[in-house]
Amino acid sequence: MHGRILIVDDTATNRIVYKVKLSDAFYEPLLASDGESGLRLAREETPDLVLLDLALPDIDGTEVLRRLKADPMTRSIPVIALSASRSGDERCRALAAGADDVISKPFIDSVLMARMRNLLRMREDTRFVTRAWGQEAPALLGMAEAAQPFEPAGTVALVASRPELALIWKHQLLRTLRDRLVVMTRDQVLALPPLRDATTPDIFVVEADLDAPGAGLRLISELGSHAGTRHSAVCIVTAAEDDETTVMAFDLGADDVLARAVCDRELAPRLRILLRRKRQADRIRATVEDGLRMAMIDPLTGVYNRRYAMPRLAGIAAQAASEASDFAVMVVDLDRFKSVNDRFGHAAGDAVLIEVARRLSENLRISDMLARIGGEEFLVALPQTNLADAERVAERLRQVVGDDPVLLPTGERLRVTVSIGVALGHSGAEAAEDVSGMVDRADRALLASKTAGRNLVTFSRTAA
Repeated sequence: MHGRILIVDDTATNRIVYKVKLSDAFYEPLLASDGESGLRLAREETPDLVLLDLALPDIDGTEVLRRLKADPMTRSIPVIALSASRSGDERCRALAAGADDVISKPFIDSVLMARMRNLLRMREDTRFVTRAWGQEAPALLGMAEAAQPFEPAGTVALVASRPELALIWKHQLLRTLRDRLVVMTRDQVLALPPLRDATTPDIFVVEADLDAPGAGLRLISELGSHAGTRHSAVCIVTAAEDDETTVMAFDLGADDVLARAVCDRELAPRLRILLRRKRQADRIRATVEDGLRMAMIDPLTGVYNRRYAMPRLAGIAAQAASEASDFAVMVVDLDRFKSVNDRFGHAAGDAVLIEVARRLSENLRISDMLARIGGEEFLVALPQTNLADAERVAERLRQVVGDDPVLLPTGERLRVTVSIGVALGHSGAEAAEDVSGMVDRADRALLASKTAGRNLVTFSRTAA
C-alpha cells in the first residue's frame, strides 16, 4: 500500500467512489461519515493523509480542521479539503483553519491524485524521525510545540514573464503579508549563491510559462538541484485552471499550484501555509543535524568522541595501507586530574579539560583527528606521519599543555601536565593491525610515561 487515506464524507455514494478509486491506486482507505468519527479515526489510526468534505452533518468542516491542527497527535497529517462551493470565502477559511489545499467538486481525478502524491512525499521526508523515535518523537525532539506567537519574516521571490505581473502580485500581497517581497527574473534566480544565505528566498512564486511554455516548470527542477535553493518552497501560478500543467507541476515537486484568477484572494493564505511548513521542515532538519553532530562530538570540549574516533581511525589506517604510508596514534592523559576536581571542584575540572582540548586542537593539522575517549583521556591520530614527525608533534603537545597555567573560573591559575603514549602504524606487515591493537599499544606506552614520573612522551616498543 502507498499510504492510508482517511475519507471524511457524509454521503455514502461518495465514500464508496473514493474507496474504489483509492484502492485501485494502491492506497488503503479509512472511512468516516461525520466529523466526530473522522476526528476519532484520525487519532486512533494516524492516517498519512485526510480527504475532508467541508459540508458535514454534525461539525463544520473548518472546525474539524481546527481540531485536527490543535491536536499534537494529528496536526502533522496533511489535509485536502473538498468543497462543493465556489465561494472564495469558504476556501480561504479552510486554508486559514489548516487545510493544505482546497479542491473544488467535481474534481479531476488526476489532479487530486497528483496533489495527494505531492503531500505524501512531503510527509515521508519527515517520517523517518517518527519511525526511529516512535510517536513521541515530535515532543522528545522539540518539534511538536504549538505555533509560536511570533515568527521571523520570510522572503518571497516573485518570478513572472512580465515585471508588471510580478508587481501586481506584490501589490496584492503587501496588503496581507509582512514578509519581504522581491521581484526576480529567471536569470536572477539561477544566479543566486550556490549555498543558502540570508538573501535566499524561502518561497518562489513562479509563473508556469515564464518566457516559454513550461519554462516555469523547468525552473522547479533547477531550484531543487542547487544546494542553496533545494529547501525553498515553490508555488506555481498557471494562466488558467490547467489540469495537465497542475499534475505535472506537483509531480515535478511544486509545493502548491493555483490559477492566476484566484491569486488576489488565495495567494497570501497559501504562502502562509508554505512558510509555516518550511519553518517546520527547517526545525526538523536542524534538530536532526544537531543530533548527528552530538553523536560525533563531545559536548564539553567540542572535539570528537570515542564513538566517532574509532571508525575514523580505522579509515585512517585503511588509507595508510592503500598509500603505503605511515601514521601515528597517541593517547594523551592529564596528570593527577582527580586532584583538580577534589581541590577546586568539577567546574574547574571542566575548565581544564576545555582548555587542554583547545591547546591540543590548535597544534594539530586539519587532517589530524582529536577525540576525547575518556574522562581526562584524549586520542590523537596523525595520518602520513613517520617516527620523527610523531616525536616532534608529541613533544609539542606536551609542552603547549604544560608550559602555561590554565585560568580557572575562580581566577586562580593552575599548571597542568599531560603524559603521552605513542604507537606508530607502518605501511609494511603491520599495516593490517587492528586499530584497537594500536590504541592498546599507545595505552601501554602511556602507562610507561606515568610510571616514569609523568609529563613524558613514551613510544611503544613495537613502534620504536
